[in-house]
Amino acid sequence: MLRIGIDLGGTKIELIALDDDGKEVFRKRIPTPREYVATVDALVALVTEVEESLQQTATIGIGIPGVISPFTGLVKNANSTWINGHPLDVDLGARLNRKVKIANDANCFAVSEAVDGAAAGKSVVFGAIIGTGCGAGIAIKGQVHDGGNGIGGEWGHNPLPWMKADEFNTTTCFCGNRDCIETFISGTGFVRDFRAAGGVADSGIEIAQMMQAGDPLATQAFDRFIDRLARSLAHVINMMDPDVIVLGGGVSNIDAIYTELPKVLPRYVVGRECHTPVVKNCYGASSGVRGAAWLWGR
Repeated sequence: MLRIGIDLGGTKIELIALDDDGKEVFRKRIPTPREYVATVDALVALVTEVEESLQQTATIGIGIPGVISPFTGLVKNANSTWINGHPLDVDLGARLNRKVKIANDANCFAVSEAVDGAAAGKSVVFGAIIGTGCGAGIAIKGQVHDGGNGIGGEWGHNPLPWMKADEFNTTTCFCGNRDCIETFISGTGFVRDFRAAGGVADSGIEIAQMMQAGDPLATQAFDRFIDRLARSLAHVINMMDPDVIVLGGGVSNIDAIYTELPKVLPRYVVGRECHTPVVKNCYGASSGVRGAAWLWGR
């Protein structure tokens, strides 16, 4: 069976096609039209192109930076604002004469890593994308767990757990709340904290490199970051106790996370024991689009 996965982002649309074994047999990327009808037209053209090229009809899964509301059937919360308020799966399915599955891009990331990535063979997978922002998804037995409200995995917009006195009311999130996890442990939050302490850097990777070189401000900022990340993931472990946590996004490329985080997690996990594996993703920037292809299962 041919599976098409599409990552519908704010600036680009990326399509891949996978064969039965998960081998990539087609890939193409185009700019995203910033208008709804034009976006649907572009998606139809891409699917038509790959199917004509490979002479096969495929299943279609799409990852979006938002969700389909289970109550209205319309896209909501997408930063590609022109698709909000539209029944994208229905409209695209009508054009292509088949059902189309759509999921949040973080959920697609979790599915990708659960099916044949860093969490292959694990039943309950929590996938956290830590980059400019911070999002997460849940895969159970290789399938998306959306939840009854369609917001399963919206971990980054909970308050930072076990907040310390100097952390209260210090950040404002785009979601309208204060002190969200995202504002502390995203790459943006990591840099903000470092700069507030007097450091100069443009990325979390740069701070990590400075730490490795012995910079005291970078070392202190990294220690705060790891403690906040541990608190944030301990909440997840305490609630759902996943078999594995997979990290994605630019911050996931900081190797020191995987040696230092396991030392701190037991401070916050109930019972003061924690052996939950926290691992780096397998497919990098391609994980989301692969997960979209796997929305139909293996």
